[in-house]
Amino acid sequence: MNGIPVLHVEADCIARGWEESLIELNRNGCSMRTQYDKEYDPPSKDSTMILTITDPLKEPMIHKDFPGGPQQLEEYVMEVCEGIKDHLIRNPDDPSDTRWEYTYHRRMFSYDVPGMDPLDQIETMCSKLAEVSYTRRAQAITWKTWEDNDCFDPPCLQSLWGRITEEDGKKFFSLNARFRSNDAYKAAFMNIYALVRLQEKMARRISEIAGEPVSMGRYCHIADSYHIYGSYFEEFEKRFLGALEKRTFEQRTLRYESVRKMMEDARPAIYEKAGRMGRSGR
Repeated sequence: MNGIPVLHVEADCIARGWEESLIELNRNGCSMRTQYDKEYDPPSKDSTMILTITDPLKEPMIHKDFPGGPQQLEEYVMEVCEGIKDHLIRNPDDPSDTRWEYTYHRRMFSYDVPGMDPLDQIETMCSKLAEVSYTRRAQAITWKTWEDNDCFDPPCLQSLWGRITEEDGKKFFSLNARFRSNDAYKAAFMNIYALVRLQEKMARRISEIAGEPVSMGRYCHIADSYHIYGSYFEEFEKRFLGALEKRTFEQRTLRYESVRKMMEDARPAIYEKAGRMGRSGR
């Protein structure tokens, strides 16, 4: 192929899909430099990835080899779906403010356009789909052309697009998420997991507005640049690839139901931690 390879992976659950996407990327991705490489770093492994999860809530949902644990995963879901860290966004009028450029929650649930009231794009998506289930216009975007082309850390997630299909008299809400750039090893699992939780939340909201059941459909994760940084190769080979040889898939994954209580019990402490971050300026 002339150009960056386009790789396709389809799996039944999140844990298997993420794992197989890394295997496919490692096997068939191309070598490319990045803007973050140090002089001695090897090139990254890169591709355009289309990853489809056919049954996003199927167990096992959690892969043990993502860099984190169940409590960190719950914290990230709360960040994306509930906005617990929206207060950490920097003041654009203060050059000395070094906090975050954005959060995905703020961009999706309260998208700021100069001269307009903030836009709740997720509620708009749900309302559009509840009114006309087959609409092709239910989408949310994160990019701000007047800010992100020149800011230091622009958002990687670019858009969400959803649609409802009807099969055997039942309605299913499917979601596409497109990333311009996605760190396949260090970030993608948490991104996928949190967005599936958002998809679940949206399906409930659509059902509520429409007054009829709407179930979860497939999730499609599209990354223009799905990459493993060269600086991670040693860790990736020892931790991730090594586990493929030494452990079964069941040993490499966790059932969400087995850690659900731990994750839910962690929520008060996570709220408190987020508040402390705000008071400390980070």
